[in-house]
Amino acid sequence: MAGWAEPLVLTLDIGTSSVRSLLFDARARAVEGAETHLPYRPTIAADGTAEVPFPLLERLCRQAIDATLVKAPAPAAVGVSSFWHGLLGLDNRLRPTTPVILWSDTRSWRQAVRLLERLDGERVRERTGCPVHPSYWPAKLALLRERQEVWERTRHWVSPADALFLHLLGELGTSPSMASGTGLRRLDGGWDGPLLEELGLEEERLPPEAVELRAPRSPAARRWPQLKDALWVCALGDGALANLGTGCTDERRRAATVGTSGALRVLTRRRPRLAPGLWCYLLDEQRRVVGGALSNGGNLYEWLLQTLRVDPERLEAELARMRPGQSRLDVLPLLAGERSPGFAPRATGAIVGLTLATRPQDIVQATLEGVALTFAAVDQALDRTVPGARRLVASGGGLLHSPTWMQMVADAVGKPVAVVTGAAEASSHGAALYALERLGIRAATDFAVERTFEPRASARAAYQEALLRQERLYRMLIEGRN
Repeated sequence: MAGWAEPLVLTLDIGTSSVRSLLFDARARAVEGAETHLPYRPTIAADGTAEVPFPLLERLCRQAIDATLVKAPAPAAVGVSSFWHGLLGLDNRLRPTTPVILWSDTRSWRQAVRLLERLDGERVRERTGCPVHPSYWPAKLALLRERQEVWERTRHWVSPADALFLHLLGELGTSPSMASGTGLRRLDGGWDGPLLEELGLEEERLPPEAVELRAPRSPAARRWPQLKDALWVCALGDGALANLGTGCTDERRRAATVGTSGALRVLTRRRPRLAPGLWCYLLDEQRRVVGGALSNGGNLYEWLLQTLRVDPERLEAELARMRPGQSRLDVLPLLAGERSPGFAPRATGAIVGLTLATRPQDIVQATLEGVALTFAAVDQALDRTVPGARRLVASGGGLLHSPTWMQMVADAVGKPVAVVTGAAEASSHGAALYALERLGIRAATDFAVERTFEPRASARAAYQEALLRQERLYRMLIEGRN
């Protein structure tokens, strides 16, 4: 680990399938050999359940910090990246009253529909940046309010990262970034009064906002003495940090991420008028992140591998040899429901065109192409909202591990897709850069382009036709159902 520059920053990346901890130096370079990765599986069920026990998540976070701190001296700061939209209830003794309900949990779709019957959904999106949808807190809380015993026992409604800081540092607070992803915070600041009134929710049950904490006498300081003087930066949304961590910090570059889910995002300092299908959250009070999120990304790819029993290495080679649209299938890749662009509260997937000649690789190709086409639809909405993008920058393991998928996205969107240095740890890198900013250090980071996938004219034409077919299929199977 020789050669790193002090001070060091420890990062914690809380994802929906793993917890990861890394060390970065003052130049925002990852310290070699100082990484801990702990996977887990959330509970997924056919009724729309997607949740994880908070004690499991907290234990993995503590273990990740334990393992990483062994490898270096005292970090000056801790930066945290967390998935957005997760909801957890705590009682008066700060014990969980619910599991962590993930963004992908769709059990509250009926409550979302009822809220839309009583509220002007577009006005809500204008105020909060978030549509009314099961991914966000309003619909989840409306469902939990029907469970009277849970509702009455719950004193605090928090994000899981907020609960982690509460247990480690003894203080409750949430960053503007995490609050903006709940669907309950106004973009111009403060919790949204009309929504709280509709939900029968007192503001005192929501966390106050905070940006950073120091807690030299906290449980964390006793467990990790080398962190007693550290600055703990309150968790920020992983998507916003992925933009920061890949150099997508202005309107010319959009971050295309496929991890468990997917997203296409742009950072801006203005508040644009959102095209349909888009949301707006915060990185901090000065920087907004505008984009669209896909509920289906790496989770969909893993489902394909397991269900079709295909070897990923052989599959990648086979896909690279196939022509765009060769499968002759049309797919709505909505197995985990839908967020952008339609935000249908009870969407499901579909495959059209199956025959006895259809092979597993045909289904995989058409499904990955379906995701690429969804990226194209989101990109078109961003062109109307925050124009000027010249390229996309790829991040997330799902996309980075498949050059063929990156080429599909470039062809479908019609813009180059670049892979830059450090893209594999984009959110963690962003958390380190943000923590260094809070320490007064602006690291001169090199976002060198390692590879670029240029859109191909022949493939572009094929995908434009496929996008029209996907939109017709969506109108027929999804819009009539929701």
